[in-house]
Amino acid sequence: MTRTHLSRTKTGVMTAMTLSLAMAAGSAQALTLYTAGPGSLAKKLAAGYEKQTGVKVDVFQATTGKVMARLEAEQANPRADVLISASWDTATDLKQRGWLLEYQSPNAAQVPAQFKTPYYVAQGISALGIVWNTKSGTSEPKDWGDLTKPEFKDKVTTPDPSLSGASLDLLIGLQNAHAQQAWKLFDDLKANGMIIAGPNAQALTPVLQGAKAAVFGAVDYVSYASMQDGESVKVIFPQSGTVIAPRPMMILKSSQQQKEAKAFIDYALSPEGQQLVAEAWLMPARTDIDAKRPLFKSLKLLPEDPKASASRKDVLDRFAKLFAQP
Repeated sequence: MTRTHLSRTKTGVMTAMTLSLAMAAGSAQALTLYTAGPGSLAKKLAAGYEKQTGVKVDVFQATTGKVMARLEAEQANPRADVLISASWDTATDLKQRGWLLEYQSPNAAQVPAQFKTPYYVAQGISALGIVWNTKSGTSEPKDWGDLTKPEFKDKVTTPDPSLSGASLDLLIGLQNAHAQQAWKLFDDLKANGMIIAGPNAQALTPVLQGAKAAVFGAVDYVSYASMQDGESVKVIFPQSGTVIAPRPMMILKSSQQQKEAKAFIDYALSPEGQQLVAEAWLMPARTDIDAKRPLFKSLKLLPEDPKASASRKDVLDRFAKLFAQP
């Protein structure tokens, strides 16, 4: 081999090594986000964060049930750095299991105390209500029980609480507030032909199409977006009260990108990030950011019995048995 050829070979090897190291560094810096909720919001937050920091974000978006199942399946080899759930209780559970990193963002100063802990903080907040098709030929419902009336026979859908964390929050909230009366309501809804129709968007679709008249326990932000698009639906918050669903953001203790993960939480809670949350029709977690929909302070919430602490599993199992879910 000639000296020139050897030099070129060494140069080629060094170039390949440099590229390999650069690719490895780039890969190591990539942040992995698991999120339930609006996929478009996750992409916008990821793009805004990448523009500010240069760090790429790999996004896995699915229902709460599927996101949590994936986390469980990856216990031996965790991949997620940041998790955004649609259910506050999932964050509480992961904290109790010791999976979360303690971090309090300086941008959380404007987030009310009820929506933050040392381990997780709300990204935004949704509320549960009735979504009614205004052209369905039925009377506008005012409360949950109105959907058990004969005029709503076989015309009501509800999201699957095993897939929607917010839907499960409503069931638990109703049980905690009304005990057995809540199960009487669920029994009556079942007898009136209410069906479990999959995740939130899937439960809404037949109502948008006019095949059904109303959704029981609809996540509001999905419907507000549909209303903006000209759909003939109305979001109704029942007179007897509803629940709100703060969407917790958290950093997994297993993350190898903790610095970048903290910066992502900071960005999501920055004025720019919270404006993106508001544009997705969620209530911003920060009180100093305007929204184009009702805020939680204007809603009547279900009373909370401090002695009531319905188990998520028990409620889910009982509801699934009632509706004969496999």
